[in-house]
Amino acid sequence: MTAHSEYGTLKKVFIKSPEAAFKNQQLIDDQWMDLHYLGRPNFEQSKAEYQEFESLLKSQGSEIMYFSENETVSMDSIYCRDASILTDSGVIICHMGKGQRIPEPKACQIDYEKHGIPILGEITAPGTIEGGDVAWLDEKTLAIAHGYRTNDEGFRQIQDILAPIGVDVIQVDLPHYKGVGDVFHLMSIFSPVDKHKAVVYSPLMPVRFREELLRREISLIEVPEEEFESMACNVLAIAPSQCIMVKGNPVTKQRLREAECTVLEYAGEDISVKGGGGPTCLTRPLLRG
Repeated sequence: MTAHSEYGTLKKVFIKSPEAAFKNQQLIDDQWMDLHYLGRPNFEQSKAEYQEFESLLKSQGSEIMYFSENETVSMDSIYCRDASILTDSGVIICHMGKGQRIPEPKACQIDYEKHGIPILGEITAPGTIEGGDVAWLDEKTLAIAHGYRTNDEGFRQIQDILAPIGVDVIQVDLPHYKGVGDVFHLMSIFSPVDKHKAVVYSPLMPVRFREELLRREISLIEVPEEEFESMACNVLAIAPSQCIMVKGNPVTKQRLREAECTVLEYAGEDISVKGGGGPTCLTRPLLRG
């Protein structure tokens, strides 16, 4: 059992429901444009989509834990991966790069402490780091982006936190792409689905990082250009070569199957596509086997 994996069998995971994050249609109407969503989510449709997504997690036997409703956070808090980073020695509390999301890590910390989950460290200003910019390559190596959500100071701080527990970090420079206001994380272009398999979008992938994946003998399952915006690259592994993705990406789905992966899908127009947060973003895995 470890927290240092993106593809092991998902044993325990935190999620946050639309009822706790979106709360109601009025809050959605008040916030979605300021948070740069692509469209206005419908609250009832969001609940229906989320129920389907949650049922996929439960069908695999994962233990589900729930982040609480908190008045200090925005509807973005449904994307609960971003506020913290899990290690075998405890939780690292992030400091968000998106200003409207700064209260989220402290809100999550309350739930962690309530459940007796230890806190290993905390990223503080001027450092920024978001969980979507962080991915385990193996149990001793963590890839961390440098982009608009995660800066050099955040990288330095997490490096200092992880060094005593024997974890190496590598920095991955992200492209400008659509700029400061866009939702663009490392896991927008990279989703491990097994020890030697990952879903990638190579046109936006830094050459050095792509070469590192190939050096590690990771087979790259390529997302076509026409499916990048519909979140085909944001894939959640629930076990080795078993994954969940947003419906509407048939080419990537077929390529996953050709790579001998089992694919489960959910309708995610309102809870994923509009807010730029796929199945990895909707979950904060705690333990994998």
